[in-house]
Amino acid sequence: MRLTVFGATGGVGREVVAQALAAGHEVTAVVRDPARLPEPLDARALHGVVRLDDEAAVRAAVAGRDAVLSGLGSRGRRANGVAERLTRRIVSAMEAEDVRRLLVVSAVPVGPKAPGDPLIDRLSLKLVGAVLAELYADLARMEAALADSATDWTAVRPPRLTDGPRTGVYRKVVGGTPRSSRTISRADVAHAMLALIDDPAAVRQGVGIAY
Repeated sequence: MRLTVFGATGGVGREVVAQALAAGHEVTAVVRDPARLPEPLDARALHGVVRLDDEAAVRAAVAGRDAVLSGLGSRGRRANGVAERLTRRIVSAMEAEDVRRLLVVSAVPVGPKAPGDPLIDRLSLKLVGAVLAELYADLARMEAALADSATDWTAVRPPRLTDGPRTGVYRKVVGGTPRSSRTISRADVAHAMLALIDDPAAVRQGVGIAY
């Protein structure tokens, strides 16, 4: 497949690019700062590297692609509307080029509560939600923008991210949240995003994933 990956220098984005290249896909990496692209990825003969702030280049980067994947988001607690603003830019480019499939990284707290969650998990989620309220509000607005778009979007909603290995073994709930969602590795988030590209059940849905 021909894929474009936004946020390719982030933890999830780097994994998406590496796994997509390993699977034989053609990848274009779109980044805010090409200098931050890791050398191992640079050496894998990416199809192209495009600056995210170049609107014409972003539109060209999504043209004719089979799917667009985004790991964009705030690097700290202060979101400053990054996820919503940049995702709207992606959506605008995709709609202009009539490209449909879009997968983005969101977060478990943005989705519905898991039925039967133990008290400790409910309290933990509430605490995290309070600390990172601005970030999750930005992601919620991002998902609202997706819902208003003409794209065939999927919002992948992981819990706390780790730097663990890719296992390919995790729980997935389309339209919901796995019970006791606590952690998942960035590598497995990338694995899930790539696996969901061709899943019709995930189109225009949030998908909760967790170990």
